[in-house]
Amino acid sequence: MDTQESASPTKPKLGAKVTQVATLYHPRTWKEKGLWWTLGLFLVTYVIVFIVLGFIWSRSPGEFDVRESALALANNEQKKLVPGYVTAATTIRIAETLLDKPGGYLSNDITPPGVYLDNIPNWEFGVLTELRDLARSLRNEFSRSQTQSIEDKDLQVAEPKFSYDSESWILPSTESEYRTGIEALYRYLNRLADDKAFDGQFFTRADNLSAYLQVVEKRLGSLAQRLAAGVGQTRFNLDLAGDPNARQSTPSPAQSQVKTPWLKIDDVFFEARGYTWALVHTLKALEVDFGDVLANKNAIVSLKQIVRELENTQSFIWSPMILNGTGFGPMANHSLIMASYISRANAAIIDLRNLLLQG
Repeated sequence: MDTQESASPTKPKLGAKVTQVATLYHPRTWKEKGLWWTLGLFLVTYVIVFIVLGFIWSRSPGEFDVRESALALANNEQKKLVPGYVTAATTIRIAETLLDKPGGYLSNDITPPGVYLDNIPNWEFGVLTELRDLARSLRNEFSRSQTQSIEDKDLQVAEPKFSYDSESWILPSTESEYRTGIEALYRYLNRLADDKAFDGQFFTRADNLSAYLQVVEKRLGSLAQRLAAGVGQTRFNLDLAGDPNARQSTPSPAQSQVKTPWLKIDDVFFEARGYTWALVHTLKALEVDFGDVLANKNAIVSLKQIVRELENTQSFIWSPMILNGTGFGPMANHSLIMASYISRANAAIIDLRNLLLQG
């Protein structure tokens, strides 16, 4: 009996509490207290902030002076510009720009606005493609004099780090792996400029430069074909052309229709724009380091013309979107314009390679 009497007063208190909570979360109460207005203002502000950030983060970085960038590093470390220093310093600057530009590295973002952005991740992949090729050439070509020479210990670390998954966001993240590669490049750069013999080397040989340009040829040729496919083409099969004894694993038709999907046209465009952005800086650095080799072949002007063609790919885009006009129609075709610049540069690189290989 005492227990029932002591428990009864708690029931009204519990019921009142439930009523109070229900009243607090009732929409009418929110409206009276201005919570709906506050929530609406927050959502509008949220959307505006992310739209503005999206525009800012979607702007690709501008060009930088490769010699000045290398001199800044050399002065900070009290080093001198030995052969290869500008190329190694440019490799570092390209990698740091990829990670430290506005918005940081966005290809592995899983939160807004990065997860919604499309163009800049493709630009990043283009830059990353050239960075990987350059790091591989540093490891296999530029830092070695002959095929039997020993690999550089820091370039052995750097090259595979840049080949890590470009979209990993955790355990380990893409950024952490690329930072490790950058640190290894800094160690190589410091050893390159010290006075210790056999510590770090960069060989400015015509065959080393030619081997790197051979990789560039194939990259540019592939990009030019993918860009041109935006309007659709019927292509002959040239896979076995020039070799009567050549064979392939799977038969291919004599002709095929090639067309880039409409939603992928801007992806290919910005990938090409990112690759050529990085390539422009690499070629300018190689012009400095291989100056004597190029001068001996009377090829400096040839390299300068290649750089000029590629710089045209970085012109300001006035259109709010990448257009895909057909043929000689009234609408522009940005992909074909980009393919034109890249094809001319590619043809000039082929000529330069032939010049380098001549005795």
